[in-house]
Amino acid sequence: MNPRLCVAESAQLASAHVTTVRINASDAVSIETSALIIGVHTTPEGPRPAPGGEGLDQALDGRLAEILTTMGFSGKAEEVVKIPTLGALPAPVAVAVGLGDAPQDGAEGGYDLETLRRAAGAAVRSLAGTASAALALPARTAAEAEAVALGGLLGAYDFTRYRTNGDLKPPVGELTVLSGAAGAEEAVAHATTLAGSVTLVRDLVNTPPSDLWPARFAEIAQETGGEAGLSVEVLDEVRLKEDGYGGIIGVGQGSINPPRLVRVAYSHPEATRKVAFVGKGITFDSGGLSLKPSASMDWMKSDMGGAGAVFGALLAIARLGLPVNAVGYLCLAENMPSGSAQRPSDVLHTYSGKTVEVLDTDAEGRLVLIDGIARAAEDEPDVIIDVATLTGAQIVALGWRTAGVMSNDDDLREEIVRIAGEQGEAAWGMPLPAELRKGLDSAVADIANLQPERWGSMLAAGIFLREFVPAGVRWAHVDMAGPAFNKGEPHGYTPKGGTGALTRTLVAVAERYAGNGTSAQAV
Repeated sequence: MNPRLCVAESAQLASAHVTTVRINASDAVSIETSALIIGVHTTPEGPRPAPGGEGLDQALDGRLAEILTTMGFSGKAEEVVKIPTLGALPAPVAVAVGLGDAPQDGAEGGYDLETLRRAAGAAVRSLAGTASAALALPARTAAEAEAVALGGLLGAYDFTRYRTNGDLKPPVGELTVLSGAAGAEEAVAHATTLAGSVTLVRDLVNTPPSDLWPARFAEIAQETGGEAGLSVEVLDEVRLKEDGYGGIIGVGQGSINPPRLVRVAYSHPEATRKVAFVGKGITFDSGGLSLKPSASMDWMKSDMGGAGAVFGALLAIARLGLPVNAVGYLCLAENMPSGSAQRPSDVLHTYSGKTVEVLDTDAEGRLVLIDGIARAAEDEPDVIIDVATLTGAQIVALGWRTAGVMSNDDDLREEIVRIAGEQGEAAWGMPLPAELRKGLDSAVADIANLQPERWGSMLAAGIFLREFVPAGVRWAHVDMAGPAFNKGEPHGYTPKGGTGALTRTLVAVAERYAGNGTSAQAV
């Protein structure tokens, strides 16, 4: 089996090199590969190989721990070191990657899957320019094999579209997961599908706004979504005005690149439940007339990460053939200052029928989302989940790697937090305090888009969105302003730049509703 990552080649978008992955039940000492990756634990006696790496230790006459200790390698999580095998096995190079402490004997579930994902990603990333690599990390179950494959595939990502450096090293060309576990082949195929969607989302986030404006994003959705069997409907600026999408129109009216609303739908004949996802898709956010400082603007190409995650999730849902109905709304606009831009104090007539006073044009994401949420409710889904790079306050409160989850249903909020955690996408449940609603009162409209106080502004944004959720509809909001874009150094399987955050979480939510979840009942 050689499943291949889909990187939207038909849309001429992606530039990350295609990586193939296959499953092989061979042992580590006989596999023909350019590099062998093993896991290593830290112990009081020094580094020790994890399951899958014992063969390398034997081939080195039991001196692996001595060699690693001499090189200053301890086995802490994601620590990576390369050692030559000097002909002891077919692979000329071995890569040891730290797994931290070994699981306790009898520990339920064996290895922590996120530890395996991050280790595989860190090791594979260190092998850029290598033709192939075999992953002899713990893969004794199908779940472990999937984690190793997914981490390796995501770690191999590199966005090279705009680089002309002739010395650029391509990612590893082929990965082999060493596992004889029952169901491992299917698990690796699942990982490949997920990685393909995350790769596409990363490419979208990393693409500069000069090459990704609302209409272009809509074209990519039509091209790539159509190939995956999705139904794609695009509303242009004329249709948006006719149908009363005042939030999206208001945000996008200052740009020469008009807004779009893209509805992406998937249906399955055996489905009994429906999920709806709504994504903020600001392809560039200058702040509008409430202009951002330049230091806060250079990474605002990532402000469409929510729409990217929604689209990537719908692609994976379709390619996996999940028995669930799913619909996604990509709320696309470019927020720019100009003579036609919306002004602070303007009043918008939104799709829900409610009016909004715009006090700050940089609080624009919530304005496009409310139109998408109101439209999604008409599909009568079992749940609506919106995802957005919504507030800088999320980063202040939770940092760069943890998303905030708010909901009108406590059980739904906690379920999404748990599902995200299972995928290695950190999230934390946040409240919607009733006393913050008064700060959104407007003297001239039904509601204002910003409260005057800075305090609790992430929560106030969630309260604002909740006002546009019809009664009786289960809804959750995920603010991922930080997790969508990594401004620091790569870590684990996460590259610098676009991360593809929340894509896997949305797919996992759909799997729960389809009854295919791995550890829980449907939400």
